[in-house]
Amino acid sequence: MLKKVIVVLLMVSLLSTLFGCAAKRSYPQTSEAKMDGAPPITYDVSLAEQTKNKVDEDLEYQRNFNTEDYASIEEGTFLLSKSNPLSTFSVDVDTASYSNIRRFIEYGELPPKDAVRIEEMINYFDYDFPGPKDDAPIAVTIEGIQCPWDTTHDLVMMNLKGREIDFAEAPASNIVFLIDVSGSMSDENKLPLLKSGFKMLVNSLREQDRISIVTYAGRSGIVLKPTSGSNKKLINSKIDSLESGGSTAGAEGIDTAYNLAKKSFIEGGNNRVILATDGDFNVGPSSDAELIRLIEEKRNDGIFLSVLGFGTGNYKDNKMEQLADKGNGNYGYIDNINEAKKLLVSQLIGTLFTIAKDVKIQVEFNPSKVKGYRLIGYENRALNNEDFNDDKKDAGDIGSGHSVTALYEIIPADSDENIQGADDLKYQNAELIPSNDLMTVKVRYKDPDKTVSKSLVYTVGEEYLDKKISENFMFAAAVAEFGMLLRDSEFKGQSNYDHVISWAREARGEDEEGYRIEFIKLVETCKNLFAK
Repeated sequence: MLKKVIVVLLMVSLLSTLFGCAAKRSYPQTSEAKMDGAPPITYDVSLAEQTKNKVDEDLEYQRNFNTEDYASIEEGTFLLSKSNPLSTFSVDVDTASYSNIRRFIEYGELPPKDAVRIEEMINYFDYDFPGPKDDAPIAVTIEGIQCPWDTTHDLVMMNLKGREIDFAEAPASNIVFLIDVSGSMSDENKLPLLKSGFKMLVNSLREQDRISIVTYAGRSGIVLKPTSGSNKKLINSKIDSLESGGSTAGAEGIDTAYNLAKKSFIEGGNNRVILATDGDFNVGPSSDAELIRLIEEKRNDGIFLSVLGFGTGNYKDNKMEQLADKGNGNYGYIDNINEAKKLLVSQLIGTLFTIAKDVKIQVEFNPSKVKGYRLIGYENRALNNEDFNDDKKDAGDIGSGHSVTALYEIIPADSDENIQGADDLKYQNAELIPSNDLMTVKVRYKDPDKTVSKSLVYTVGEEYLDKKISENFMFAAAVAEFGMLLRDSEFKGQSNYDHVISWAREARGEDEEGYRIEFIKLVETCKNLFAK
């Protein structure tokens, strides 16, 4: 009997606790409650506080259940110029890494080391270098200074600036929006942000441009057949109607989008698929190798692929970077509406119109002047030396007005610093040719509609190290230094946050869009959060 009484008392206590808690929760009061004379409910948690708590819970969930994926980066080391005189790589105009690491830092976290691709950080920013003055689509600027993080070394910068196209006179565009509407895209920083960004792009298009929309979740489907850019109301209504749900048949969506782009192909125009996703492909072919082979097959039709990444928690950076690279397009990450405006409005021409494709750089160092060298970044873009002259070898593309910057850290020939190298050859004895050159820079590229490449050659003498440093060079060096700090690079030397901030402030320039001041604030945040 006593046991039954105890059980009843416990049940009454539990029910009282539950109903008491429920009465204090912040639920919206319904009209039915008012009609039946129920007393007003008092709230002790505001809607704003509930929203903030929900955001905090989501961020905590993402931290604890993070499945983001990044390709491993083996940082480039110093090479002995006597045994490795050639350095060959493909250009990279992607910017995804910078906006992605910005997202981590704004959340109060350091980004994973493999998320930090220094070349993409550098190339996120515009540099006021001169464009081509002749018929070539590319102009090359070269500068050199004493390395700021190791004064026993030199630092050489190469910038490739693409010719700018007047949008009013640019060829017509045939664009297929390929939009991931799977269940993983439901968060506010995914599909809703995507829709806002794409509507801004639509409002910039012309009558001669064609827009199509393909979506994919459990299966792919055509939401909008090719439609003139002048019919903005219809296009935007189709974008507004998109909802998320289901699994992710990404490969099927890619196939559908390319087939639609091929059917509405514009000869001499800009034919492009723009894929927007968090990269989570889980139905049909989903391995990196399978998807890359699919993209490589499709690019032969003259249709380029640009990739825009969204979201957190399950973001697949490694997959999307490779898809854009193999699809002859660019890769960006959109973490807020300002970034959407930057990529899809401010830089629309550069994003859509390619002025040079398969662009490669090969640098030959003179061992009598350069003991060793290190290319900063571009680890995922390295090419074999023989690939430079192989027109079948795919490489990066440069869009209208795009700027591509690369930095080499150089150890002078008279340095006592030891550089690991191979043993001397037994059957060969290379002789050095007397020269005061530091290096020779070669650039190879193809016109967008051609299959045979052209070349540009530049000789770099020691006088390049005596020039006054430009604001552009200072800022690029500051960004590279920040990247090395984020990666905790073994080559960071005397790098520190204060020096990055100092150089970036001095090199801020006009900064009309505010991107450089945003960078300075980002570094200051890192200094306050993570500096030891």
